[in-house]
Amino acid sequence: MAAVQWRSRGRSYDTELQRCRPEAAPVEFGDYHPLKPIMVTDTKTRRGARKGSTSSSSSSSSSAPADPLSSMLDGTDPLSMFASEAPTMSHSASTGDLGRKRREKEEEAVGQDFEPWSSKRGEILARFTTTEKLSINLFMGSDKGKAPSPGSAVSEKVRTRLEELDDLEEGSQRELLNLSQQDYANRIEELNQSLKEAWASDQKVKALKIVIQCSKLLSDTSVIQFYPSKFVLITDILDTFGRLVYDRIWTMCSDPRPLPESFTVDDVNDTAKETCLNWFFKIASIRELLPRLYVEAAILKCNRFLNKSGIQETLPRLTAMIRGIGDPLVAAYTRAYLCRVGMEVAPQLKDSLNRNFFDLLGTFRQISGESVQNQLVLQRVEVPEYLTLYSPAINWILQCIAYRAPEPLLTEMMERCKKLGNNSALLLNSVMRAFRPEFVAARATDFIGMIKDCDEAGFPKHLLFGSLGRSLACADPPESERLTILNEAWKVVTKVRSPQDYINCAEIWVEFTCRHFTKREVNTVLADIIKHMTPDRAFEDAYPQLQSVIRKILTYFHDFSVLFAMERFLPFLDMFQKDSVRVEVCRSIMEVFIKHQVEPTRDPVILNAMLHICKTMHDSVNALTLEDEKRSLALLIIGFIRMVSFGRDFEQQLSFCVEARATFCNLEPVLVQLIHTVNQLAMETSRVMRGSHSRKTAAFVRACAAYSFITIPSLSSIFSRLSLYLLSGQVALANQCLSQADAFLKAAVSILPEVPRSISVEGKLRSSESFLLDFINNFLATLLVVPDHPEHGVLYLVRGLLNMVQDYTWEDNSDAKVRVYISALPLLAAMSQETYLYSIPKVDSNETLYGGDPKFLSEINKLCETLIGQILDHLKTLGRDEQSTRRQGALAFSLFGVLLAHGDLRNNKLSQLAVNLWNLSHKHGYCETRVSVRTLEYMKHQALQPDMSHLTDTVQRLALQSRT
Repeated sequence: MAAVQWRSRGRSYDTELQRCRPEAAPVEFGDYHPLKPIMVTDTKTRRGARKGSTSSSSSSSSSAPADPLSSMLDGTDPLSMFASEAPTMSHSASTGDLGRKRREKEEEAVGQDFEPWSSKRGEILARFTTTEKLSINLFMGSDKGKAPSPGSAVSEKVRTRLEELDDLEEGSQRELLNLSQQDYANRIEELNQSLKEAWASDQKVKALKIVIQCSKLLSDTSVIQFYPSKFVLITDILDTFGRLVYDRIWTMCSDPRPLPESFTVDDVNDTAKETCLNWFFKIASIRELLPRLYVEAAILKCNRFLNKSGIQETLPRLTAMIRGIGDPLVAAYTRAYLCRVGMEVAPQLKDSLNRNFFDLLGTFRQISGESVQNQLVLQRVEVPEYLTLYSPAINWILQCIAYRAPEPLLTEMMERCKKLGNNSALLLNSVMRAFRPEFVAARATDFIGMIKDCDEAGFPKHLLFGSLGRSLACADPPESERLTILNEAWKVVTKVRSPQDYINCAEIWVEFTCRHFTKREVNTVLADIIKHMTPDRAFEDAYPQLQSVIRKILTYFHDFSVLFAMERFLPFLDMFQKDSVRVEVCRSIMEVFIKHQVEPTRDPVILNAMLHICKTMHDSVNALTLEDEKRSLALLIIGFIRMVSFGRDFEQQLSFCVEARATFCNLEPVLVQLIHTVNQLAMETSRVMRGSHSRKTAAFVRACAAYSFITIPSLSSIFSRLSLYLLSGQVALANQCLSQADAFLKAAVSILPEVPRSISVEGKLRSSESFLLDFINNFLATLLVVPDHPEHGVLYLVRGLLNMVQDYTWEDNSDAKVRVYISALPLLAAMSQETYLYSIPKVDSNETLYGGDPKFLSEINKLCETLIGQILDHLKTLGRDEQSTRRQGALAFSLFGVLLAHGDLRNNKLSQLAVNLWNLSHKHGYCETRVSVRTLEYMKHQALQPDMSHLTDTVQRLALQSRT
């Protein structure tokens, strides 16, 4: 390879730049312009022309060619076209539309703003629990319940069913005792499945038996604390039964054509009516009142199949029948179920809802009666606890009544509460929860007066204030009354002895306090919470409520200087002593800080508090922490670091980074961010000093470089270390810290052998070759402006890098090493120029140090010749293997491009080498013809320049060869 003598082409970068700039050409705009709006005509004026005529009737006055997009639509607007076709709908479609609109109008009676029963179900089941043993009565299934054979007579079928019902009434059942709450719920679910299976197998009487038996369970109040949950479980079965019956009759009406949703009685055939009536007769024959009521209410919707006013007539009758139930709790839930069904099938019938509610008020006097009191004594239940059992039923009934109700109705309800005396608290609680918050907030002072008058023994006042607080959190009371409301409420809340009851109520009123008052009032509330929750470590049982308090404070306080100025805020955070909860709270604070802290801060109060919070998150990281968790915590801490700025006090900023490095040493992304921050600090110092450092600033930027040099080795990611060494070296060069830059670049070269052949990217192993090549190319570009060290010889960094590349263990069948050699040739060619392509202010590069010294240029040429020899040897090796011809062609063409751009092709040997490389790259037809053609065109264009005329002869020797 000694025959190849390299000589770099002389470059005048300024002249080349001028040649590359496009010439400015004046542009004349006619009537047509691509951004000019296109006028379209309404299809109503063009309908006739579209069918028979091909002439254009566009209303645009432009004479320019038609826009291709508008021509596709023939000048018409597609939206107006569809609108104009709307009146031509068929009569059947319009009829269906009317039916759909009527159905939507009916559904509007109960809109999205009405909270459905399903959303309350889970809360009731979770709230009303018991540890007592429960019992359940199950009927004993017999063969009589099976479907009769097809050949049996009708009279035999009727007699069999009557016998089955009699057998049911006579108590063909068994009792299961000593069931836990979960066992009980499982048994009820089994009955629900049995109901569906019996119905599917056409055992309708058996299905009815199950429903009747379940309804009877609602008369049992032996474990009274569980009654609301029992009601929820059993009414699920009733709902299932009601749907099955309704769907069955609906199906019978759908033959031969489907029944419309908005059907009338006239659309129902006689068979369906008879079946529906038969169901009501079966239910009417049930002897006991409670199951008869519940089962008829379950199929209330089926009245639509019989007559138009069936539901309207049935609701008052069922409401009156409930008066026959002796137990006030059982009666209350029966009314709640009837109101629930009524709202589903006829929400417009408010009279029935009101009558149920007024009847319920009438039963309140039974609570103080002998029968109820004896039952409470027997079960050891206090009156306040007993009254809370009514809450779900009363809340539901009042929600139905208050839905879209006028404001005077609330006034009427308040008057009725006053008349109830001792039992008014229960009703008052439900009224405040049921009516719109705006109604309640406007009368907040009146409600407080009524709460004061309530008997504490009947219903706890803190629960009443909790209900009032929920309304005031959603709507604002009059401004003049807010402080009085808070004072009156907190007088009651702070006297609550039970820590759990206290925090449940205090949590609600925190939002009202944050919403309308300053940090002083919020700080007072926090101090009171700490006082109540610290004794006996009561806070350990109230983490969800305490977290809710923090969330509400963060919702209304976004100025963290105000937030951390509260004396009790950080002591409040100290109550979160469970690691997972504490980290979650710190995370929520950081998220709000990053979202709302717009300006960088140097406030010591904020910095100390946020460092404490970030340290808490950092210290939670251990060997078992998931990578995603580490990443999310690191991002939050990085967000905080980016918001810290000490202005021109750069030394203080560096001191902060030193402290942060010691604090967050376990999170690698945070350390990377700190290095970037310090590098940015050094560049900001250079900008302030306009590139001319004083003795003090020079020492400071060297300190920044030392910070990075110490921190980078602690990173585990090899590519993070490489990129940061290079970046920090570039920053050091920009600040005229030559020895520091030299150290960074030498460190980067020294760790190149540590780069693994494969790395994990998003959980998958990938070759590291492409990443390494990118880094080396970036490194080579930096070396152009790095001056040689006087003690280490010429081009010592370039030689060191190439030696590392030579010794690195590349993948088998890899061309990466040769590609690095090819990439190094442009760098060496650029180093041999009299004026470099780019330079760093106040840093003397090799162009100044050597000044075009022939010895320096000779060293460059020798190194280039060595590299070219290595490349050509590799090309020969590839040529021996037929499978590698494509790789050989690609490398040959890359080297040809380097010779064309950077070599002096006036040298006959270099020119002949270029021709040989061209022929080799095209030998097997793998080179893209398009790229080859553009290369030849470029060479012909360059040959027109006076100093590049020698390319004319070279172009004539290059031939295109297509793939054979």
